[in-house]
Amino acid sequence: MWYEILPSAGIILTFMTIPGFAMYGLNKLVLGNGYRRNMDLRFNRMMYQRDMRLTGDPYKQNGLNAVDG
Repeated sequence: MWYEILPSAGIILTFMTIPGFAMYGLNKLVLGNGYRRNMDLRFNRMMYQRDMRLTGDPYKQNGLNAVDG
């Protein structure tokens, strides 16, 4: 019957969601932040470098108070 596919679908769904949660844990372990910044585009790379230069931590959100001047 149609319900015989449910265990197989559950197993497949479980194995497809594991990498997403694993990447969060690995980024948290390696980078100290659970999320990674996407630097595929030149603009995103420039913003990463700007944040690193201005504040020293590209993942910390800062306002104008973090900029010397």
